[in-house]
Amino acid sequence: MSARAFHEFPVHHLMEITARPDLVFVEGHGSWLTDHAGKRYLDFVQGWAVNCLGHCPEVVIEALAAQAKQLITPSPAYFNEPSLRLAEMIAAHSAFARVFFCSSGAEANEGAIKLARKWGRKCRNGASEIITFEGGFHGRTIATMSASGKPGWDTMFAPQVPGFPKAILNDLASVERLITDETAAVLLEPIQGEAGVVLADLDFLRALRALTTKHGCLLIVDEVQTGMGRTGTLFAYQHFARDDAEAPDVMTLGKGIGAGVPLAVLCAKEAVSVFDHGEQGGTYNGNPLMTAVGCAVMDALLAPGFLPTVADKGRYLGERLRGLVTELGLAHERGLGLLRALDLGAEIAGDVVGYARERLEECPGWEGAGLLLNAPRPNLLRFMPALNVSHGEIDQMIQGVRLAIRAVGAGARST
Repeated sequence: MSARAFHEFPVHHLMEITARPDLVFVEGHGSWLTDHAGKRYLDFVQGWAVNCLGHCPEVVIEALAAQAKQLITPSPAYFNEPSLRLAEMIAAHSAFARVFFCSSGAEANEGAIKLARKWGRKCRNGASEIITFEGGFHGRTIATMSASGKPGWDTMFAPQVPGFPKAILNDLASVERLITDETAAVLLEPIQGEAGVVLADLDFLRALRALTTKHGCLLIVDEVQTGMGRTGTLFAYQHFARDDAEAPDVMTLGKGIGAGVPLAVLCAKEAVSVFDHGEQGGTYNGNPLMTAVGCAVMDALLAPGFLPTVADKGRYLGERLRGLVTELGLAHERGLGLLRALDLGAEIAGDVVGYARERLEECPGWEGAGLLLNAPRPNLLRFMPALNVSHGEIDQMIQGVRLAIRAVGAGARST
């Protein structure tokens, strides 16, 4: 594609929902994106952990092309082969016997909320409350925003949906204080991504599982960001659950399972799958085009040796980030697998992101190239590379972050 000037694109027709830089991406392969002017970027955001196999992976291209020639969607009122195959694969490699396919993580979490309330009505004397956590993020529908604990979201589109009391992550007593006869479930992310890669402790998760079992409540894990190999295991709950009995009752998936196409999943154990006909659905749920991609992604992640390499690269990324902490006098690094954060110890993360994207090309080794980073907090960088990122690309990213932090830090000191 020939280069175009940014002003030639009709960007003014899009609703203003976020501040976007003056660039239009036109091509992507693996860990690299190319914009309208031909500039390349090393991408350590990957659509917020969406592109688990990088941009335009061959397995996704081939699955889309093959399935598009056969059947795109017959209607969710009928069975189709790719959705049945993907459901079988998820069930075979998890603790969950039943799945519902949808298009986004928010839609999957909305389904989990509905399922928990239906289960509470049927199995827990009408209980409908779902305990969630401060700092949690579960989507942008009204119900999932109400379930989230993101500051300011309680008034943004008020009134909220009631029934989501908030506990404190890693504080079991704060959960126990909120459990009443009205409690149907507890919902949490194993790692709070939007809050800045805040990990739930393994001991806390195991104790929370025991607590919900003791009180007869459901445990729901939102693995929209942590699922599909992101933490080095296929699902993050597998780090704390030692058997299927200790596994959560409900799990939601999104992002990585589609590797770039809109696909998400609501998973539940058999005893919790209490929807009656007509209570859950969606025009595109389980369509063969998207679920064929999901099958290809599962095949890639389950290939011998793939997940151990993700765990290895996660350890390597953590080691390199901790090296920056020591070298540059930063605060700390944290994370699991290939979902990690770097606390800069100062509110310069936005400037670092901007420098890496726009001015890194002025530095030796980055001629004509930039680096894409994410700053979920003013003091924090978050890293969500493709699961097949190379050690060399991790090294190059570290070099870019080092240059950006030094440049921004020097600018701040001179100011």
